[in-house]
Amino acid sequence: MIDKTRSSLEAALAGVPDGATIMVGGFGEAGLPNDLVDALIAQGAKDLVVVNNNAGQGERGVAALLATGRVRKIICSFPRNVDSQVFDNLYRSGKLELELVPQGTLVERIRAAGAGIGAFYTPTAFGTELARGKETRQINGRDFVLEFPLHADYALIKAEAADRWGNLVYRKTARNFGPVMAMAAKCTIAQVNRIVELGELDPEAIITPGIFVERVVRVAVAPTAVVTAGRK
Repeated sequence: MIDKTRSSLEAALAGVPDGATIMVGGFGEAGLPNDLVDALIAQGAKDLVVVNNNAGQGERGVAALLATGRVRKIICSFPRNVDSQVFDNLYRSGKLELELVPQGTLVERIRAAGAGIGAFYTPTAFGTELARGKETRQINGRDFVLEFPLHADYALIKAEAADRWGNLVYRKTARNFGPVMAMAAKCTIAQVNRIVELGELDPEAIITPGIFVERVVRVAVAPTAVVTAGRK
């Protein structure tokens, strides 16, 4: 019987080795698998390469992982924002390597890995520092840069619901990088709000089929406090 569910976050992160390349889903605060990242911190793997849209915000999630000093390199599109002080301090002190990738190129490199594409040409970044040392080519009078797929050992993503086969559905914009990262990693680990019985998920709503998911763990959603106007 196929059952990809895990009983705890610790079990879901078991076996992640030092030196692993780990993709972390999310865009801003939408779809960030913060519970999985916290479990990775507790697990202790070091010398990591992290792939994410940005380099963490505030002191949670990816920023908290960076703060441990166990990330060797980060590959992202937006390393700096109003509260990226953890990244700033590590990068300026030479303790963290950065590979800056335009956002469209980043997602296409991830998608290419999952789709089995050997490489692709894109006009983005031609003539800039980001194209230094890369192969270029003119196609139909336009200049392009050759980019290569971005593979990972693990992908940590967040979805709304899953079944025990690992089929996933997402909630609105929390979907973002999850589907392509799930396809590009050797082992995809999904934290979800709900685990449902087989057949409960609408097949037309399943964005990530279970074939791309190895482990699923349910994380309880904290209840939201309701405040009624005029009452104390």
